[in-house]
Amino acid sequence: MTIRMKKINICKKVRQPTGYVASVPVKFPDIAMFEIPQDILLKASKAERLVGKLDGTTLTLPDINFFIKMFAYKDATSSSKIEGTQATMIDALEASINIDNSQKDADDIIFYIKALEYGIKRLEDFPLSLRFIREIHKILMEGARSTHFCDPGEFRKTQNWIGGTTVDNASFVPVPHSELYQCLGDLEKFLHNDNLTLPLISIGFIHAQFETIHPFLDGNGRVGRLLITFLLMKKRILEKPVLFLSSYFEKHQQTYYNKLNKYHDGYIFDWLDFFLDGVIDTAKQSIKISEKIRKIRDEDMGKIGSLSKREAQSGTKVLNYLFENPIITTKNIIEATGFTRAGSQKVIDRFVKLNILQEDKSVTKYAIKYIYNKYFQTFLK
Repeated sequence: MTIRMKKINICKKVRQPTGYVASVPVKFPDIAMFEIPQDILLKASKAERLVGKLDGTTLTLPDINFFIKMFAYKDATSSSKIEGTQATMIDALEASINIDNSQKDADDIIFYIKALEYGIKRLEDFPLSLRFIREIHKILMEGARSTHFCDPGEFRKTQNWIGGTTVDNASFVPVPHSELYQCLGDLEKFLHNDNLTLPLISIGFIHAQFETIHPFLDGNGRVGRLLITFLLMKKRILEKPVLFLSSYFEKHQQTYYNKLNKYHDGYIFDWLDFFLDGVIDTAKQSIKISEKIRKIRDEDMGKIGSLSKREAQSGTKVLNYLFENPIITTKNIIEATGFTRAGSQKVIDRFVKLNILQEDKSVTKYAIKYIYNKYFQTFLK
């Protein structure tokens, strides 16, 4: 039996008084109880180098904060789709600036963004803790769709389960609520200890252990994926939130579930291997996106720079707005810039002629939409 296939006792199966069997995590963390395989350590080192390269690439982008929102929307859309949301990234972007849209579950994505933005700001002066996690859940779930009562901001007080119609035929039953806080306390200690293992391996453990505990009635997957981003920043692996794994998890959704299930069963290195592959793949993609963004920005700033001084000033203001909001109406430009309706439309028409904006033929009830398409499409690849 290879080390990779060696089974580690992450959980013990405990029959409950009513007859069902729950998976109760053993004392965690106790990394001293097993040896992390050399190939996992080497892969973690490679992943960290790529994340460092990504960090350096994005920090050289002019006005990086303009672009972060699109990275966040890409992750929010993928994370919500894993949970069954049908809304697309376009639906969410339109909903965020009040463009009429019939896709109601776009709110799932909007509240994911709100929780992400809140968490990034909160971490500036507050520790990543159980209280922090509850605050994130509250913001995420108070407005987002849930399959049943989710008690926003509160850890569960009843048993939950994954798969099946009842706890008796479920595919996985997490720790009973009576033992929940012991498991969460162990996890919180791990959150605060940076000396146990390599940072990315630590983050991989935390995500899988959080999903194993499943501390909320609903929203565990989304909160757990947000934790990855918060940890990357808290551990100072990234200066800015530009590495999100949800798109990788969505692309390999069944494998994602399978690897988490294998983690529950004790095959932790299979999970870590998959998780690190996700970091490597996503970092490479994000580096490519950042390079394309720079090229698009330079080209379009060059087009704007060829205009008169006054036109260039107004054009630069609108272009910066488009980096955050690539789908717009004339009303959006009026609100964002303070230009008159005629002035806003003039800038838009100029951008259409310069092939920066394209008119969206799916006209809403209230206004014509325009899309910064070559920029927007960069985030879909």
